[in-house]
Amino acid sequence: MRAFTRAVSQRLAECQLTHLGRVPIDVAKAAAQHAVYEKALTDTGLQVIRLPDLPDDPDAVFVEDTALLLDGHAIITRPGAASRIGETASTAAGLKKHFELHRIERGFLDGGDVLWLGWSIYVGLSRRTNEEGVAALAELVAPLGYEVLGVKLNACLHLKTAATDAGVDARGWPTLLVNPNWVDPSQFGGVEPISIDPREPAAANCLRVGDRLILPAGNPRTAEQLRARGFQLVEVDVSELQKAEAGVTCMSLIDERP
Repeated sequence: MRAFTRAVSQRLAECQLTHLGRVPIDVAKAAAQHAVYEKALTDTGLQVIRLPDLPDDPDAVFVEDTALLLDGHAIITRPGAASRIGETASTAAGLKKHFELHRIERGFLDGGDVLWLGWSIYVGLSRRTNEEGVAALAELVAPLGYEVLGVKLNACLHLKTAATDAGVDARGWPTLLVNPNWVDPSQFGGVEPISIDPREPAAANCLRVGDRLILPAGNPRTAEQLRARGFQLVEVDVSELQKAEAGVTCMSLIDERP
């Protein structure tokens, strides 16, 4: 399996912010944390492939927002922040030899708002994703057999800020790691919600890779709860990147095909 990533831009401190106040970002520290994150991906058995660098694009490291990978298909998105639309051409160039490409041609849709659970694709309606973008995605993936469902959010950047696929627990139940203050878990079908500790809002964003969960460091109560459910955790420090509203899903595009 493969993970597509992109280097941290030296202009990261100029990133788009929606819910956080701007604070100084140590770009060198962010790049070092990103390198550890990529090693965590490699340690799970993934081959890490770097997409072309975009040094003049502050948010370029957050590759998840620019594409959606569905088996052998890559849906190139249309980001809701105007400063990020130019990133998609680079992502398409990096993916075209690995996937059949499709493009969102109208509306706005960030990949961070897209949660793929089986044959259902849930899309958060956020400041970066609108109903027209959701409709455009639905038209593209319908021939592939997927159903697209809109999800209401509350005061968070993306759907995956509030809910992520944790995979199957020790009892064999499909689970969803969720912050119920930001998204109502009743909007999702076929999964059991695991609510994070309310003191750890960043914990709802995890990255499932095989039988492991990559979780942001600094969320010990949620981590303990997940271990008790039988999950194998890999905790990574992304604290500097979190100043740019990052999560552990947003810095990679995972190709789960063997």
